[in-house]
Amino acid sequence: MANIGTFTKAEDGTLSGFIKTLQLNTKARFSPLEATSNGGPDFRIFAGNVEIGAAWKRMSQQDRPYISVKLDDPSLQAPIYASLYEDDEPAQFSMIWNRAQAK
Repeated sequence: MANIGTFTKAEDGTLSGFIKTLQLNTKARFSPLEATSNGGPDFRIFAGNVEIGAAWKRMSQQDRPYISVKLDDPSLQAPIYASLYEDDEPAQFSMIWNRAQAK
Protein backbone atom coordinates (compact mmCIF):
# COMPACT_ATOMS: atom_id res chain seq x y z
CA MET A 1 0.00 0.00 0.00
CA ALA A 2 1.18 3.50 -0.78
CA ASN A 3 0.20 7.01 0.25
CA ILE A 4 -1.06 8.68 -2.95
CA GLY A 5 -2.61 11.80 -1.51
CA THR A 6 -2.95 14.27 1.34
CA PHE A 7 -6.06 16.26 2.19
CA THR A 8 -7.29 18.88 4.63
CA LYS A 9 -10.89 19.05 5.83
CA ALA A 10 -12.67 22.43 5.78
CA GLU A 11 -15.48 23.45 8.15
CA ASP A 12 -18.10 22.73 5.47
CA GLY A 13 -16.90 19.09 5.17
CA THR A 14 -15.02 19.58 1.90
CA LEU A 15 -11.68 17.78 1.67
CA SER A 16 -9.04 19.50 -0.48
CA GLY A 17 -5.58 18.30 -1.41
CA PHE A 18 -3.43 16.48 -3.96
CA ILE A 19 -3.43 13.07 -5.62
CA LYS A 20 -0.10 11.86 -7.01
CA THR A 21 0.42 8.60 -8.91
CA LEU A 22 2.25 7.72 -12.11
CA GLN A 23 -0.90 8.67 -14.07
CA LEU A 24 -2.33 11.44 -11.87
CA ASN A 25 -0.71 14.53 -10.40
CA THR A 26 -3.56 16.87 -9.59
CA LYS A 27 -5.30 19.00 -7.02
CA ALA A 28 -8.51 17.29 -5.94
CA ARG A 29 -11.59 18.14 -3.93
CA PHE A 30 -14.05 15.83 -2.14
CA SER A 31 -17.41 17.62 -2.18
CA PRO A 32 -19.90 16.24 0.36
CA LEU A 33 -23.37 15.39 -0.86
CA GLU A 34 -26.35 16.62 1.17
CA ALA A 35 -28.48 13.48 1.05
CA THR A 36 -27.49 10.12 -0.36
CA SER A 37 -29.67 7.26 -1.48
CA ASN A 38 -29.11 3.72 -0.21
CA GLY A 39 -25.62 2.84 -1.36
CA GLY A 40 -25.07 6.22 -2.99
CA PRO A 41 -21.78 8.05 -2.46
CA ASP A 42 -21.22 10.51 0.37
CA PHE A 43 -18.77 12.57 -1.73
CA ARG A 44 -18.13 13.43 -5.37
CA ILE A 45 -14.44 13.89 -6.21
CA PHE A 46 -13.32 16.64 -8.59
CA ALA A 47 -10.07 17.70 -10.25
CA GLY A 48 -10.91 21.28 -11.19
CA ASN A 49 -14.42 21.06 -12.67
CA VAL A 50 -14.02 17.46 -13.85
CA GLU A 51 -15.55 14.69 -11.75
CA ILE A 52 -12.99 11.92 -11.28
CA GLY A 53 -14.62 9.71 -8.67
CA ALA A 54 -16.85 9.09 -5.71
CA ALA A 55 -16.36 8.16 -2.06
CA TRP A 56 -18.31 6.48 0.74
CA LYS A 57 -18.04 6.81 4.54
CA ARG A 58 -17.20 3.45 6.13
CA MET A 59 -16.16 1.93 9.46
CA SER A 60 -13.21 -0.48 9.74
CA GLN A 61 -13.32 -3.77 11.64
CA GLN A 62 -11.41 -1.92 14.38
CA ASP A 63 -14.21 0.70 14.57
CA ARG A 64 -12.05 3.35 12.90
CA PRO A 65 -13.90 5.63 10.44
CA TYR A 66 -12.48 5.98 6.95
CA ILE A 67 -13.61 7.00 3.47
CA SER A 68 -13.65 4.40 0.68
CA VAL A 69 -12.54 6.01 -2.59
CA LYS A 70 -13.00 5.06 -6.24
CA LEU A 71 -11.18 7.20 -8.81
CA ASP A 72 -11.78 6.73 -12.52
CA ASP A 73 -10.85 8.63 -15.63
CA PRO A 74 -10.56 7.71 -19.34
CA SER A 75 -6.77 8.09 -19.08
CA LEU A 76 -6.59 5.27 -16.49
CA GLN A 77 -6.47 1.61 -17.55
CA ALA A 78 -8.65 0.68 -14.58
CA PRO A 79 -10.24 2.47 -11.61
CA ILE A 80 -8.07 3.30 -8.60
CA TYR A 81 -9.36 2.15 -5.22
CA ALA A 82 -8.08 3.82 -2.08
CA SER A 83 -9.00 4.66 1.50
CA LEU A 84 -8.84 8.05 3.13
CA TYR A 85 -7.82 7.95 6.82
CA GLU A 86 -7.60 10.82 9.29
CA ASP A 87 -4.02 11.40 10.43
CA ASP A 88 -2.88 12.13 13.97
CA GLU A 89 -3.27 15.83 13.18
CA PRO A 90 -6.93 16.96 13.30
CA ALA A 91 -8.54 17.62 9.90
CA GLN A 92 -5.55 16.08 8.04
CA PHE A 93 -6.11 12.97 5.90
CA SER A 94 -3.94 10.52 3.93
CA MET A 95 -5.14 8.61 0.87
CA ILE A 96 -3.81 5.05 0.88
CA TRP A 97 -3.88 3.09 -2.40
CA ASN A 98 -5.16 -0.47 -2.42
CA ARG A 99 -5.03 -2.80 -5.42
CA ALA A 100 -8.10 -4.75 -4.27
CA GLN A 101 -11.53 -3.41 -5.08
CA ALA A 102 -13.30 -1.80 -2.14
CA LYS A 103 -16.39 -3.50 -0.77
